[in-house]
This record gives sequence, C-alpha cells and structure tokens, in this order.
Amino acid sequence: MVASPQPTVDAQAFDPDVRWRLHPQVAVRPEPFGALLYHFGTRKLSFLKNTTIVEVVTSLADHPDVRSALRAAGVDDAGLAPYLHALGVLVTSKMLVREENP
Repeated sequence: MVASPQPTVDAQAFDPDVRWRLHPQVAVRPEPFGALLYHFGTRKLSFLKNTTIVEVVTSLADHPDVRSALRAAGVDDAGLAPYLHALGVLVTSKMLVREENP
C-alpha cells in the first residue's frame, strides 16, 4: 500500500487509538493507482498504492482515531494489519503527525 525506503516501523511512535493527520507540509497528489505524498520539509516522496489508503490518510483528522478512519473507509478488523503497517510507515517518515489538540 505504501512504498517507502524505510521498512522498519517504531511501534511505540504509532498509536492507532489516537488521532493523526497529514503533516502540514505534505501535499497529496491523486493518481490512478492511489496517490503521491510529498513532504516539502524533508523532500520525501511516498506512494499510496490504492484508493482506500488514500481515503484513510486524507480523512484521519476527521476521526477520533485511526481505527475509526479505517472503519469509515470500509476496512474490517480482519483487514486492518496491512493498513496499520502502512500508516506506521507514514508516521516514521513524518508524513503523518499526531493530532495533539483535536
């Protein structure tokens, strides 16, 4: 779902039970395969490889936590693991930041 040069994820940094949002310096460019994310601060580029992950990433700030955003996008409990991993990678690459005061 997300192509990134950093395969490891700091599990303690990503908590799916809290609210996250796109970093203010990240732009989303929709593509037929999903989307490109570009971070203007770090100059990193990430690929979102399907439209479901795009929907989740762009709606994170509208939900109280990641799991709610995933459910709203139609991801059931059995399908959570790859999405949680992808979102964790985006946190590690600083594409997503924790929403401290929603």
